[in-house]
Amino acid sequence: MSHCVCGSGLETGECCEPLIAGRPAPTAEALMRARYTAYVKGIIDYVERTFTPEAQKDFNRLDADRTVGKVKWQGLEIKRVVDGGVDDATGLVEFVFRYTYNGQQHVQHELAKFCRKDGQWLFDGSEINPKPPPERVDKIGRNDPCSCGSGKKYKKCCGA
Repeated sequence: MSHCVCGSGLETGECCEPLIAGRPAPTAEALMRARYTAYVKGIIDYVERTFTPEAQKDFNRLDADRTVGKVKWQGLEIKRVVDGGVDDATGLVEFVFRYTYNGQQHVQHELAKFCRKDGQWLFDGSEINPKPPPERVDKIGRNDPCSCGSGKKYKKCCGA
């Protein structure tokens, strides 16, 4: 047997495969990993059926079917999980995945929202390239990070 492509370190048959085959995901993170694995394996039906009805409105099945065979998936990294456990109703999973498309390397960073409906975890949308909350300080020095959240020094941003 081989390790699951989601990067959990578990064997494929003990990780995402049973979820894709129909077993409910126990956590939001498990659903996130199974959705990634489904993309890697081209099982778009699983991806499509694990959306909330609201999030599914933004999903383009034709586009997914067209591009999935052209993508070379290179890995998933879970950055942070907030709630989304076996007893939770909602959860957030922050993750980064890498892939090559049309010969170009790409990295995508997302903060995904999940909710449980009728006992099933579902993907409820995401924010691509989420920004951390701006750093707030009482007095801003010229070399402090700018309070607007740009990541630049104050003197090179709003203090200019």
